[in-house]
Amino acid sequence: MHDEELRALDAHWRAANYLAVGQIYLMGNPLLAEPLRPEHVKPRLLGHWGTSPGLNLVHTHLNRVIGARGQRGLAVWGPGHGGPAVLANAWLEGSYSQTYPDVSRDAAGMGRLFRQFSFPGGVPSHVAPETPGSIHEGGELGYSLSHAYGAAFDHPELLVTCVIGDGEAETGPLAASWHSNKFLDPVHDGAVLPVLHLNGYKIANPTVLARIPEGELDALLRGYGHEPLHVTGDDPFAVHSAMAEAMDTALDRIAGIQAAAREGGERGRPRWPMIVLRTPKGWTGPAEVDGLPVEGTWRAHQVPLAAVRDNPQHLRQLEAWMRSYRPQELFDEDGAPTAQVLACVPEGDLRLGATPYANGGLLLRDLPVPPLERFAVEVDKPGVTLHEPTRILGGLLERVMADTAGRRDFRLVGPDETASNRLDAVYEASGKAWQAEVLPVDENLDRHGRVMEILSEHTCQGWLEGYLLTGRHGLFSCYEAFVHIVDSMVNQHVKWLRTTRKLAWRRPIASLNYLLTSHVWRQDHNGFSHQDPGFIDHILNKAPEVVRVYLPPDANTLLSTAEHVLHSRDHVNVVVAGKQPCFDWLDLDAARAHCARGAGVWQWAGTEDGTREPDVVLACAGDVPTQEVLAAASLIRRHLPELAVRVVNVVDLARLLPKDEHPHGMADPAYDALFTRDKPVIFAYHGYPWLIHRLAYRRTGHAHLHVRGYKEIGTTTTPFDMVVRNDLDRFRLVMDVIDRVPGLAVRAAPVRQLMEDARLRHHAWIREHGTDLPEVAEWTWPGR
Repeated sequence: MHDEELRALDAHWRAANYLAVGQIYLMGNPLLAEPLRPEHVKPRLLGHWGTSPGLNLVHTHLNRVIGARGQRGLAVWGPGHGGPAVLANAWLEGSYSQTYPDVSRDAAGMGRLFRQFSFPGGVPSHVAPETPGSIHEGGELGYSLSHAYGAAFDHPELLVTCVIGDGEAETGPLAASWHSNKFLDPVHDGAVLPVLHLNGYKIANPTVLARIPEGELDALLRGYGHEPLHVTGDDPFAVHSAMAEAMDTALDRIAGIQAAAREGGERGRPRWPMIVLRTPKGWTGPAEVDGLPVEGTWRAHQVPLAAVRDNPQHLRQLEAWMRSYRPQELFDEDGAPTAQVLACVPEGDLRLGATPYANGGLLLRDLPVPPLERFAVEVDKPGVTLHEPTRILGGLLERVMADTAGRRDFRLVGPDETASNRLDAVYEASGKAWQAEVLPVDENLDRHGRVMEILSEHTCQGWLEGYLLTGRHGLFSCYEAFVHIVDSMVNQHVKWLRTTRKLAWRRPIASLNYLLTSHVWRQDHNGFSHQDPGFIDHILNKAPEVVRVYLPPDANTLLSTAEHVLHSRDHVNVVVAGKQPCFDWLDLDAARAHCARGAGVWQWAGTEDGTREPDVVLACAGDVPTQEVLAAASLIRRHLPELAVRVVNVVDLARLLPKDEHPHGMADPAYDALFTRDKPVIFAYHGYPWLIHRLAYRRTGHAHLHVRGYKEIGTTTTPFDMVVRNDLDRFRLVMDVIDRVPGLAVRAAPVRQLMEDARLRHHAWIREHGTDLPEVAEWTWPGR
């Protein structure tokens, strides 16, 4: 490179470093127009300096190659607490001031940029939704690379640069996501350029990848399928020169890989370039503080000078540090960046802070969901025919996949379970993405496929989040018990969505949709290890304006629910549905009406005659609980015909909450009309029973609510034995009715004994025959 180009890059980098330091420390005197005084410094110093110089270096050099090549770009900043660096670069390029006009690109705006950072009423210390150009919440480590690949899928024009901190590189989710390059299609997808930033330390300890020999690290990364380019040093001009060469080499190789695949028909798996960047932690910061080394050590991680207001020596060091960047060369008298600083900055939406890919709602198109009538099952009479609900849903998803084949903006992800979860109809429209070796025995592998399977829930989640955040649609199918693996990841996504709802410039994105199947009640061959319905509890603890939980009881209600969640925006939707044969209860019209209500009376199932209030309410949520409640209702009709029974089914679990606690909550009069104010309610629930109590505890009739659900009792056994073991079975529910309807216990004692005998007969039968009682296995809804 010419010296003038190097000097321009260095000027931009120095300006970004100056702004990063200023955000951590200053609340006044942003241009150091006067000697620094204690009152210019924030009373609470928060932020992370150590990673910022390296991030600034990457950002500076991305500016150059994006501008020179007209390259569409997106950056994912893994060391998320490097927020000062990303904010500094957004301000320098002008995208921050465009987004927030009060933070203008002058001295006054610089002062606001500094003051707001980690300050009450300001912005977080990490890369966050408030940061223009970001799709990655920096509050937790491990997810940057999977987000980057998710963003690159089906964006063939896009370069996604992902900076991975060496602390983050130690996490399990990050380690698994290196394998994402085996799923990247060089024809239809963009490219991901990983930059592994080794500055040597975490908060207080050295990092593993920075301390192993470079040859061992190189072998590891090559084993992952990359061609590493190494940039090492602490001399700024030497590093600038090496980084520029590495960036050009990487982008040339990427262009060559894509041309070979797109124009030359190359079908081999590419070895994608990546950059290993070694620079000192806290580079260009204080070398020593109070006689202890700082630059290049763990002490540079956060705030190198901690007592600036009280310690005059620290104050002098801070001023010397900031003046070492020579701000008078970088900003004019009004505080605007000089022409030299901006020489490498691209224009318009090529700027990383202005890229539309980081505001996915700008690119989002409505998903073409076909009419449900083409897939619905016929229901002439409830509870007679059976279908596998997720197999019926698979037909709908196959059509969605086919109808998006040209536009490529829908993907199905899951950990090796698409066929297991009965969704394999999608293979008619798209195979499974796969760039590695293919053997003759393999099925449904497709170099251009949009079904994504890897046995890492973390990676699936990261892929889908990145895909949604950049303007596309998708669905995550998972065994119910193991979706807990992404508990922490969904936390971050919910927080992201809740924050973006308050940012007018962030456009709504497609919802994150989970389909949880292979659920707690039907783990006939897997047993106790695969039985855990607690993800629902986890989700309903989160922001009510974001989270939704649906428990469709049959195939047609699942179709209606799927149609809704696939069209929704800015939500996290959890849909729990079985893959085993399940009774068909509602035809499509009834299913749509029921799902729209979220909870309602199934008049055909109860024994109310409309002349008086019910004696008892049998409520249910979930496919297996619904079957047991209806079987219990049929037993009551036979043995206690004088009892007025109301059957209530709940699809939308949030309906149980008061209206002022959740947008889908019911007002008290509506709840009381449905469940009554003073009659016993026996509620059969799919998950842990105490959740229903938590949702309904403020209701007038809560004292009369009795919930049956999963009690953490499981094993490998028959389907009906699972409900018996957890007291959710039809016989136990009838006994609950007898025990709780006033005046019924004595009169119905023979019936109660009959129910108890049936449970005892069940225990003896399954131990002799290994199957459920014929009266259970062959049961159908008897009708009136």
